[in-house]
Amino acid sequence: MTVGIIGTGMMGGSFAWLISEKKPSWNLIGYDASEENLEKAVEVGFIDEPVSLDELVKRSDLIIITIPVNAIVKLLPKVLDGISNKQVVMDIGSTKEQIVDVIKDHSKRGRFVATHPMWGTEYSGPENAVKGAFKGRVAVICNKEESDNDAVELIEGLYDLVPMQKVYMEAHEHDIHAAYVSHISHIASYALALTVLEKEREEDKIFQLAGGGFESTVRLAKSHAAMWVPIFMQNKENVLDVLNEHISQLRKFKACLEKENFDYLQELIEGANKIKRIIK
Repeated sequence: MTVGIIGTGMMGGSFAWLISEKKPSWNLIGYDASEENLEKAVEVGFIDEPVSLDELVKRSDLIIITIPVNAIVKLLPKVLDGISNKQVVMDIGSTKEQIVDVIKDHSKRGRFVATHPMWGTEYSGPENAVKGAFKGRVAVICNKEESDNDAVELIEGLYDLVPMQKVYMEAHEHDIHAAYVSHISHIASYALALTVLEKEREEDKIFQLAGGGFESTVRLAKSHAAMWVPIFMQNKENVLDVLNEHISQLRKFKACLEKENFDYLQELIEGANKIKRIIK
């Protein structure tokens, strides 16, 4: 089987490493709009052969699109235009509703499987691809009924190789939940980083005094804007909804301190502690 990776950055590279490990006989070809990324992917070793986009679409049995979600919306219809009824296309974008909407009436809609493996890091670029990245994580498959059975079975089998826990939902539902558990985390991290950089002008003090709590909370602020601005744009309404709730909760903490209402502050913290029932 020939697998074509469109986007040979950190996510595309991590997916390629997965395939190389589990299916070493499969041929991996790659395309990236960045010639530097493509050359690095070959140098790192997770792409067997760099090709043009047209050649990738023509030659691949399975096409995996691992580019920012705004680019997926533009490129996906063109990729489907060029494939046969035997080829399969999947994406791993962090939003799903606009992606499935843009090709809902396409004649090759059934050959596309919309997915979101729930894994990522704050880094970008092919040199930051991670071996064994997806093991034990959740893989969301959206609007399964709109994809051909054999296409879905191929992608399910790919995720079973890792293995990953497969979850099925509608694209609209996915974007709501992703806003709650992923997208708001990035906004909070960006905001915290900006707060500290604004208030603490002595950068060496940030480096010296930052403990594990700060490092883990602000880690996501290193994530690349080119990836996350499109995600926030596509999921704007859901992100605004959860962001308003987050601001409301911050105001409660602020009011407790201003009014020295430490009993209520304790209630808020103990309420937050309940997350331990879900996340160990």
